[in-house]
Amino acid sequence: MKKYLIKFFCLTVVLTLIFSVADAQKTQKKRAATKRGNTTTKKTTKGKTKANIKSGGQVDSVAAIVAVPVEPKIDSLPITKVKKSLRQDEAVETKDIMDRTPLDYEHLRADDAVYRHKIWREIDTREKVNLPFRYSADENNGNQRFISILLKAIQDSAVTVFDPIDDRFTTPLTISQVAKGLGGGGDSVPHYDKNGLVDRIDYKSREINLDSIYKFRIKEEVIFDKESSRLFWRILGIAPVRNVYSTTGEYQGVSEVFWVYYPDMRPIFAKYQTYNGKNFGARMSWEELFETRMFSGRIIKSTMDNPFDLPIAATPGLKDNGVFQLLAGEKIKEKIFTYEQDLWSY
Repeated sequence: MKKYLIKFFCLTVVLTLIFSVADAQKTQKKRAATKRGNTTTKKTTKGKTKANIKSGGQVDSVAAIVAVPVEPKIDSLPITKVKKSLRQDEAVETKDIMDRTPLDYEHLRADDAVYRHKIWREIDTREKVNLPFRYSADENNGNQRFISILLKAIQDSAVTVFDPIDDRFTTPLTISQVAKGLGGGGDSVPHYDKNGLVDRIDYKSREINLDSIYKFRIKEEVIFDKESSRLFWRILGIAPVRNVYSTTGEYQGVSEVFWVYYPDMRPIFAKYQTYNGKNFGARMSWEELFETRMFSGRIIKSTMDNPFDLPIAATPGLKDNGVFQLLAGEKIKEKIFTYEQDLWSY
């Protein structure tokens, strides 16, 4: 009987130990699950914190974009708007003059052109003979400055304007690019709040003074035609020139603003009359002025004896001497004149 009681007691103790170990393992699993849940919550919290930081970074980038102003597109040139007269402002009829069209050029065959050279000239309108270029009166067809005539033709899309990167008319320009080339465009001006901090940046357009453009360059070709035994001068292009200054106001030289193809401008020039201070009844059109060569310009470059295609101002020995540059241009004129005269026998 005692043996059975001892076996029962031992079995009871073993079962109690087994159940106690099982309860301890369950408790450890619950604690581990609870720790994992807390870890997951922390990671989620960190993720939310990171998301908030990322959102803040996006707000900063948007603010930075707003702080930089976008340059507005310029779609107009600085042309003075002139009102037309509601009555006839002249005692003579000039309607037919405004409707003139230029005559077509005489055809020149390449086989008949026994002598050809390209010449570049610079016209300074401050010279007395060139003062018609600066005539600034207003008439029914607009302001009469020569630069205003060019800009109005560009504004009205009556002519294609070309980039001054070269003088071969290869790259067309837009009106906005022409305005920038004239010295327009604009400046970024910071605006400060009451605390002295920059809250925005405004964009203000710069004013353009057309009277500051008083030089023009002409590209032309001189041709001797053996069929008609005549020397022809054919203008190919015209470019206004502006002075270039540094940020400190130091003069750095001149720069071409744009090029226009002269044959495209001939119909427009025929409708504008030049200034004649001696006899206002004997005014000629701008097309006639150029064709009769009633202007003065110094030669700044030519294809004559110029294998490196350099302007006279960049020729070695002439860079720093303006008098020698002027004499070099006059020498080119003399060579062309002598060539034509030597073809004749008296």
